[in-house]
Amino acid sequence: MPFRSVLAVVALVLPLAALAGSPNIVPGQWQFTSTTSVEGDVPIPDQTDSHQECIVQGDLDDADFQFLEVEEGCELLEHNVSADGVDYQMVCHAEGGQADIQGRMDFLGERVEGSVNIHTDSPMGEMTMDTTIEGERLGDC
Repeated sequence: MPFRSVLAVVALVLPLAALAGSPNIVPGQWQFTSTTSVEGDVPIPDQTDSHQECIVQGDLDDADFQFLEVEEGCELLEHNVSADGVDYQMVCHAEGGQADIQGRMDFLGERVEGSVNIHTDSPMGEMTMDTTIEGERLGDC
């Protein structure tokens, strides 16, 4: 899963505008790990995903660089973007349900930390998904 969609670990791709200025992320080889837990009527075991990706300075400096892409059926309600991180709130509508999403990602130079909290009301009942995201720079690409 590429860095641009790391917050999509719960199968939703969330939109954000390009950052003004370069994010506080040191280019290099990165490893990202996300863990999602689900509470609801249907028992779902925790899921952990890990991947590595090379991030180059050109990606970070690109004015058109976006960490996430717009998913059809989603509406960004609020977002705050800075070189040190991003936080947002959005809602997604799908056939028979709605997902309310709040997320935060902190850019800490050689580390990133974040969370995505999703509350859904669907034909399967209500569910809450909490995802924590951690990333660390491993070295040069």
